[in-house]
Amino acid sequence: QVQLVESGGGLVQPGGSLRLSCAASGSISSITMIDTMGWFRRVPGKERELVANIGRRGTTNYADSVKGRFTISRDNAKNTVYLQMTSLKVEDTAVYYCYAQMRENLYKYWGQGTQVTVSS
Repeated sequence: QVQLVESGGGLVQPGGSLRLSCAASGSISSITMIDTMGWFRRVPGKERELVANIGRRGTTNYADSVKGRFTISRDNAKNTVYLQMTSLKVEDTAVYYCYAQMRENLYKYWGQGTQVTVSS
């Protein structure tokens, strides 16, 4: 079992920045089996969108809509993944969900979600 706790959401003006964090906890055997970590976001009435993910060795992947504005990083020693969001736009408003995908069976664990609202 892996538990994910997110933090860092909130209200920000267009053009502003936020940093999301997601800390994983659980048994040592479970934590060492985490492969990819990342973030999805969901807006009511729309499909869930992959924002970015990062492999255990640092390989990253971004949605076209956030390339050049968002940066995902990972601290394996702290079992934490970060999403630095800059130049935020109104359309980035969503609930952001962290996930951790297990190496063996590709099962995904999910965080509780954190609201990001971009508004003037």
